[in-house]
Amino acid sequence: MTRALRTARYGAILTFVLAGLMVGTMTVRIPAMTDKLGLSDSAVGTILLAWGLGALVTMQAMRGVMARMGSKAVLRIGGPLTAVSMLGIAYAPTLPWLLAAAALFGMSFGIVDVAMNAQGSTVERAAGRPLMNGMHAGWCVGAMSAGLFGSLSIALGLSMTANLTIMAVICLPLIVLIGRTYLPDAPASASAETRVRHRMPPIVYLLGAIMFLAFMVEGVVADWNGLFMRDTLGAPEAVAALGYPVFELGMLLARVTGDRLRARFGVKGMMTASGLATAGFFLVVLTAPTPVVALAAMFFVGMGVATIAPMTMSLAGTSTAQSGPAIAQAGAMGYAGLLLGPVVIGFLSDATSLHTALGLAVVLGAMIALLARFLPRPRAFGASREEERELAHAA
Repeated sequence: MTRALRTARYGAILTFVLAGLMVGTMTVRIPAMTDKLGLSDSAVGTILLAWGLGALVTMQAMRGVMARMGSKAVLRIGGPLTAVSMLGIAYAPTLPWLLAAAALFGMSFGIVDVAMNAQGSTVERAAGRPLMNGMHAGWCVGAMSAGLFGSLSIALGLSMTANLTIMAVICLPLIVLIGRTYLPDAPASASAETRVRHRMPPIVYLLGAIMFLAFMVEGVVADWNGLFMRDTLGAPEAVAALGYPVFELGMLLARVTGDRLRARFGVKGMMTASGLATAGFFLVVLTAPTPVVALAAMFFVGMGVATIAPMTMSLAGTSTAQSGPAIAQAGAMGYAGLLLGPVVIGFLSDATSLHTALGLAVVLGAMIALLARFLPRPRAFGASREEERELAHAA
């Protein structure tokens, strides 16, 4: 790996770290946000919906933008904009202003999410081996660091406004400097740009469907696992709160090793195993006799689901001549699952029980394993041209 390529790889990883840091900082201070403006639970839900819809809208709209501008140029705009938009959340004086700021933050993040995955795909292609899992591990590091810094800020008595301001001031110059490390995308042909305006190859929609299912699992764990452990398993509040960090730790460890496993076992086999592991270990969570057993199983659920989104992003990036638009399409489908999953669980829980509703996660894992059987069987990523040929043939 050349020095320039190594620098680009580290730049992509650090972009994922900063993205996780900024989003994690916003979410970890939501309780302080409610106290500052006296918000109800429904108002908080509306704010999160505005954030999620903002991200979803820009992800869907990024297909044409990515085809024209490429990930390098888009990241140099979206990264600083995300950092600046954090200040809007920090200083919003009323709920309407906060809704507008949350939507802007979500739209900015949507730009960054698509572009950083496209940049990761560009680096992967240049390196000729799988690297995307390691980049997504950077997101886990950023999100976990945001939690630690948020806890420290609370212990020191820092307000939500101060916490978000400090993070924005730190991230803004860093994201600008990292912008110098990005690789330019492969130039688009006129025919490729024309195809972008129309329908993507079928393989992109299959990958988007798999990501949709994986992100539904992540959303279910993030929003409902703590409540399940407290109300159904009888765990103390402090123990129930450990469910999501334990899940994230499992994701981090899986992503650190995921690229090597992918190169050895291939995408199709690894994704099938990941889906089955997600389903199997979530079933253990639901049947756990004690909270400790459920926590241990949640760690392995995180390991199971962790590599699915990075692999789908990576394959979407090699499925067409233009990686950015394909990643934008698959990513938009995936984040729809992140928004829809918790909502579906809420409705099912009202109709049955939370324990029964969470059985949906088991079904989702099994569906991931099933859909993975329809993927082409590329050989090790070291022969990236071969993988691209097989994906193109499947399309």
